[in-house]
Amino acid sequence: MKTSLLPLLLLLSIAPAALHAQTAPPAKALSHSATQSLTGTVRDGAGQPLPGVNVFLKGSFDGVSTDSLGWFGFDTRLTGAHTLVVAYIGYEPQELPVLLGQGPLALPNIRLKASRAALGDVVVTAGAFEASDEKRSSALKPLDILTTAGALADVAGALNTLPGTSRNGEEGKLFVRGGAAGETKQFLDGLALQSPYSANVGGAPARGRFAPTLFKGTIFSTGGYSAEYGQALSAAVILNSTDLAPETQTGITLLSLGSLGVSRTQRWERASLAVTGDYMNMRPYFGVVPQQLLTAHETMSSSAAYRQRTGANGGMFKAYGAVSRAHTGVRTPAVGWENGQPVDLRNNNAYLNTSFRSYLRGGWSVNTGLAATRDEQALNLGVQGSAPAINKVRELEQSLVGRVVLTNDSVGTYWNLKVGVEGLGQHVAQDARQLAEGQPADLPRRAFDEQRAAGFAEANISFTSQLAGRVGGRAEYSAVLGRWNAAPRLALAYQLDADNQLSAAFGHFYQTPANDLLLSGQRSPGLRFERADHYLLTYQRLNGSRTLRVEGYYKDYRHLLRFDAARPYAPGAYQSTGSGYARGVDFFWRDRKSLPGLDYWVSYGLLDTRRQQRTDPAVATPTFASRHNLSVVGKYWFGKLHTLVGATVNYSSSRLSYDPGFRAYRTPSYQELSLNLSYVTTIQKHYTVLHLSCSNLLGRANVFGYRYGAAPTEQGQAYERVPVLPSAPRMVFAVLMVSINKARPADTSVAPE
Repeated sequence: MKTSLLPLLLLLSIAPAALHAQTAPPAKALSHSATQSLTGTVRDGAGQPLPGVNVFLKGSFDGVSTDSLGWFGFDTRLTGAHTLVVAYIGYEPQELPVLLGQGPLALPNIRLKASRAALGDVVVTAGAFEASDEKRSSALKPLDILTTAGALADVAGALNTLPGTSRNGEEGKLFVRGGAAGETKQFLDGLALQSPYSANVGGAPARGRFAPTLFKGTIFSTGGYSAEYGQALSAAVILNSTDLAPETQTGITLLSLGSLGVSRTQRWERASLAVTGDYMNMRPYFGVVPQQLLTAHETMSSSAAYRQRTGANGGMFKAYGAVSRAHTGVRTPAVGWENGQPVDLRNNNAYLNTSFRSYLRGGWSVNTGLAATRDEQALNLGVQGSAPAINKVRELEQSLVGRVVLTNDSVGTYWNLKVGVEGLGQHVAQDARQLAEGQPADLPRRAFDEQRAAGFAEANISFTSQLAGRVGGRAEYSAVLGRWNAAPRLALAYQLDADNQLSAAFGHFYQTPANDLLLSGQRSPGLRFERADHYLLTYQRLNGSRTLRVEGYYKDYRHLLRFDAARPYAPGAYQSTGSGYARGVDFFWRDRKSLPGLDYWVSYGLLDTRRQQRTDPAVATPTFASRHNLSVVGKYWFGKLHTLVGATVNYSSSRLSYDPGFRAYRTPSYQELSLNLSYVTTIQKHYTVLHLSCSNLLGRANVFGYRYGAAPTEQGQAYERVPVLPSAPRMVFAVLMVSINKARPADTSVAPE
């Protein structure tokens, strides 16, 4: 990989911390006899402490931010009459005259008044579903990801029950509003994930690489998202990891699929460390539940998450690392193979993510991070006959991504400012071997190196007490394309009353073509960034524990990559001439109030989309898009039985499939009923959860598409085809989770944690 960008990324990651250290007065100077201390407490109008308030002397670098109790304290060498500024977004700033040089100064009761710029009630919600315990506008909670029937404790599985998604059971990934899976990007603590899913073969769905318990909040933006995030044509999944672990404990997980997991979390006063190890071998499970396609699945993984609180003003350093090895055997549907074409996939993945955030001076705060990924796949395909065919493929991707984001919450009374830069260094290579008449031959190696840089600026503005907006822009440069782009973003929110709100969003969104296309087409002079323009209008009603959202959208696709199927390895066959559109209406209703113990939501999406890309000879509906998508999710807590019962019903209308002659065939509709239950108890006073789950309870043979022969049959122009089916009629498993050494007493009277 070219390394010219790596020193810059390291510098970007380290520089803010160094800047923070440089702006802090040295300890030796603070002990000088000429210094004076200023201390105090900042509260809101109700007398509650305000953490993170910027307190500083006007015209100087002397200041600090309040801690979790609203307390502040710092030293200064200044003397005479000065002005102490107390500023916090959503509150009217105060300027207090102070006389310095007369000894320690205490200001124990500073009160800030909420300003009409407060964005606590007026929140831009266009396109965004938030899973958080902190925001009033949250559509989901982090626990929902674990307890949604059919989601199998997978982030993408739970998000697939929200409107705007089309379920593709053969992939297991997120397909949003007419976009392919690669058009939805995931970000961990602001850093783009290069391989968010486990490696998979068509017909065996992938899972997310990260456990839902790693995150304190998830934002699923189905369009119109912030300028802070790029390289996604359709959607962004923003994952925010937990801070300090709440307590020391040990966890043991036993899974009937043939899995054992062990975890240990150690909590200190200002730091925590969590270490996990997991092993799964599904061969015993296959003996009980026969598989139609899956023949082997074995994984080993481990991770470590370290958290350290820094400084006295709420700084936080995080480091997370994970490694995994996986082996999957599949008989993938293929014409000419009686039981499917055998495919053997081995994957090694390593990931490291570090981040640092802290308050600086003058109302500024910094958030910076650096992440590295190495993903290697080895694919062996069964071959029959004498025709030349690729039977081995090895792919390697290495990447390093870094970013620095600065935020100022006191730059103005009615607005704040966020600016940032990020960079990516990436190396992708592919080696393939072709077998012809029993003789192997290595094909020419394909590879490319990418260096990409981006910058953005964005402001949240409160125009009135009812009208708020987000205005920003993003610019990117791609070395592999030799081009740059500029993407404006705009979002507005208008509060009709205490419960009802309208939001709208518009923006340009760019993405480089997929890696498999760049491997061959990178040298084509006609290559450009793929582009999608988003238009969204949202109505949302929040009334206690009830949420109603209705959103209409339109996406205009431009510069999609197309190539000649007859010349897949010729750069001149690749051109950015594809186009398309996606439009529709999404509906979401959640009710946690009508019946005690019952929580349910209903989501529906209507999608109309057509596009021309890759080898499509004409504009057509993509094979991964379904016009109607419906999910009904329900959960009920039986307090006396200490049991949470959940059910999910999914329906998707038929999808299209095209044979080599581009004739369209429709699949049957997708229908699935899934159930689960979680029983809370104790074993030797240790908190224990027994979880039972069954996906596709009725065993419906859903058809995900068709695979076609290369030539028409002798009877005419029709092509022989075989359906793509699930690996098994249903998935049934049990999980036993035991938490040991928890400081809090086990409470079996509430729903599982």
